Amino acid sequence: MANPAPASDRGLAITEHRLANGLRVVLSEDHLTPVTAVCLWYDVGSRHEVKGRTGLAHLFEHLMFQGSANVSNNGHFELVQGAGGSLNGTTSFERTNYFETMPAHQLELALWLEADRMGSLLTALDDASMENQRDVVKNERRQRYDNVPYGTAFEKLTALSFPDGHPYHHTPIGSMADLDAATLEDARAFFRTYYAPNNAVLAIVGDLDPEQTIAWVEKYFGTIPAHNGKQPPRDGTLPDTVGREIRELVEEDVPSRALMAAYRLPHDGTREADAADLALTILGSGESSRLYNRLVRRDRTAVTAGFGLLRLAGAPSLGWLDVKTSGEAGIDSIDAAVDEELARFAAEGPTPEELERAQAQIEREWLDRLTTVAGRADELCRYAVLFGDPALLNTALPKVLDVTAEEVRAVAAARLRPDNRAVLVYEPTTPAPDADTEDDQTEQETAA
Repeated sequence: MANPAPASDRGLAITEHRLANGLRVVLSEDHLTPVTAVCLWYDVGSRHEVKGRTGLAHLFEHLMFQGSANVSNNGHFELVQGAGGSLNGTTSFERTNYFETMPAHQLELALWLEADRMGSLLTALDDASMENQRDVVKNERRQRYDNVPYGTAFEKLTALSFPDGHPYHHTPIGSMADLDAATLEDARAFFRTYYAPNNAVLAIVGDLDPEQTIAWVEKYFGTIPAHNGKQPPRDGTLPDTVGREIRELVEEDVPSRALMAAYRLPHDGTREADAADLALTILGSGESSRLYNRLVRRDRTAVTAGFGLLRLAGAPSLGWLDVKTSGEAGIDSIDAAVDEELARFAAEGPTPEELERAQAQIEREWLDRLTTVAGRADELCRYAVLFGDPALLNTALPKVLDVTAEEVRAVAAARLRPDNRAVLVYEPTTPAPDADTEDDQTEQETAA
């Protein structure tokens, strides 16, 4: 059993500090295991990018591991892993984060490494490192988006859900053309603007001495100058519903027909978003969900059926529906069954048993995340950057458990409608091989 986080009567114990240069520091002690997590969130994601220069936030996630004034290329990985730690970074629409989990006695190393690249990356950023990581990101795009079945579905649905010019219209991966067009000076200007201490939150969780930890933070981060040139992200406000169904046919070499859709849902951080999360959990999370039972078990028209929530704070969240068909099943029958199930749920709402099961599932997932120091550090950064208060972590679960069945029904009735979705219909360009022909070919190859 994982060690629980130390908590006061009000939840996780949290202390905050702010350096003179604006860096916000959040600490939470946990002495049950000799490990410490360092998590640094920069308030920059793809929503901060401008047309023609998409992908810079994600490109910088990679460039930050390319060396700095005192760390050679790949040295960050070598030093952390050599000390017995783990590390990575990720980019989203709304933030870029970097994180290390270290043996407690190696905390100072992680803080020095993060401060070194925050304060001195530009001294090491040159054409060679820029080209190297540009190629890495382009290859990542090929592997994760362009050259895998259904790989561009997320990108297509995002573009359909948010109109052209909206800050969330493009995904963090960026386009090949924009990646090619980005110059070294573009990258340097981006770093100066967003990779500043007053645009970041540093969370440190685990087996730490608060006084010593703050002394290290002051020592390594305190001399890094603030930068005040950042512009706020463009307004992501949209009407509550799309107002019509937007549908696109995609003919590609995919294994089977598929129906994918994105529904416009309430902003993250609201009670309505929690109600939407519960609705989608009941409808499409796991093999006990309504859509799985209907499409996979009963009708046998699908091999998978899922419905999940992409929480967004600066724009409407998106409910992601993903159904892959079984055999020769047609999209029309899938469409009709989905609409029927959503309409029934909107009219009747969840049963008491369904609501209790969904709340228990979300509670388990949340507590699983908080059992690790890395998970707690990341959530503290999330609440600080997106909602202004890391202590909101302590109220997140009680709010979900307080949502009523009527609230779940109401958000489904208001938002899970055909006129509030973007839809992709995938049609395979290559027919599935005939079973008899395939068997014959296998026999011939075996005999040869």
